[in-house]
Amino acid sequence: MKIPARVLAPVILALVCAIALIAFLWWQLQQSTSVLNIPLPDFLSTQTAQPKTTPTNSPIDPYDTALVALRQGDLFALRGEWKDAQEEYENAVKAEGGLPALRKLAQAQLQRRDINGARATLKKMRSAGARSEDLVLLESIIELRSGELRKAQTLLENAAESPQKHYGLALLAVIQGNHEIAKAELQQVVNGWEPVLRSYARTLQSAYDEFVLFPDGSNLHLITLLSRALAQNQECELALPLLVQVTSAQDDYRDAWIVQGYCELITERSEEALVSLEQAYNLDPQKPETQYFLARAYAALEQHQNAITFLEYALVNGFEPKEEVRRLIATEALENGDAQLALEQYDALTRSDDASFEMFEGFITASLALGNTEEAYLKAQQATERWPQNASAFELLGLACAETDRTEEARRAYETALEIDPLRDDARKKIEELP
Repeated sequence: MKIPARVLAPVILALVCAIALIAFLWWQLQQSTSVLNIPLPDFLSTQTAQPKTTPTNSPIDPYDTALVALRQGDLFALRGEWKDAQEEYENAVKAEGGLPALRKLAQAQLQRRDINGARATLKKMRSAGARSEDLVLLESIIELRSGELRKAQTLLENAAESPQKHYGLALLAVIQGNHEIAKAELQQVVNGWEPVLRSYARTLQSAYDEFVLFPDGSNLHLITLLSRALAQNQECELALPLLVQVTSAQDDYRDAWIVQGYCELITERSEEALVSLEQAYNLDPQKPETQYFLARAYAALEQHQNAITFLEYALVNGFEPKEEVRRLIATEALENGDAQLALEQYDALTRSDDASFEMFEGFITASLALGNTEEAYLKAQQATERWPQNASAFELLGLACAETDRTEEARRAYETALEIDPLRDDARKKIEELP
């Protein structure tokens, strides 16, 4: 069944903020206990690696455009959807979000390999009065990602003492293979005052600590551990050349292929990611993490049916969190014109104790698209009971009431939406359109 654009668009938009718990999604491979055929806990866990992009549960002013855009961007970033994140951060900058918005924009630009854009943002940060140590680190990372190692080294060595300086020198040492220097620089960061960089430094240190437990471990093993840690720290662009060394030398390293595929996916090398993740899948077709990221690669290439197939494999094989898999199945089903499958996933999502409003919104809109108007009405009632101060919930109830010929109830629902948010012009227009 082909879904009309007027229905499809709001459903897709409803996915923007879905699932607050995906703060621990971005890399769920910590469930694996056999990375590189040895125990490696916290496989690419980003719970400590991404404190800059983790949204909080604190309320924000819905009329503060910059804060709303930053929150939306953070949610996209946590899912690794950096194109959408960049657009939201650009909106935050335009809405005078200041240095926080500029920092996040630079981060997104770096993830997307937009070096010119990152340089332009660096200039804006300098003009906005950013701390000199933050500017040094950002500029050095830009040079590292551009392959200008000498420029980065000179910049960092001439900089004043700071955790930012030592973290930049640690990254340089890691990619050059100067591991003793890297460990010394990381210890300086851990002892420093910058909490985000302390977290990043500990992530890299843990790779070295893990390697020490295996005295017979090969250099390829160490490189893979460090590449994984760099990926956790949002430095996939630095990790990829290291991973190529591993997979070129040993093409049966399943987990090296997974990390390589993940980094290619995050940096928008979708075709390369598909090749890497297919290689990992051929080595172990039952691993749910591989199936999940392989599905995301297919989705990025707009092969929606293949994406659905591998997402369903991942769901059956126990990928966590299941809510994220169902959300993506619903997204791909809508793209594929399969409203029924999307509805099934939304139905399962709304039954969760942690269900978000966006899950209910998706179910209601998909139900209306399929003509299941009574189901939409009942679910809309549940949404207003669950979120009695959410104007959007009452707008959805008004829509469902109108579709089921409950005209007066629709009017009351729209009026309630306006009482909660008087600026909702759509609700006012819908009241005028009622018979």
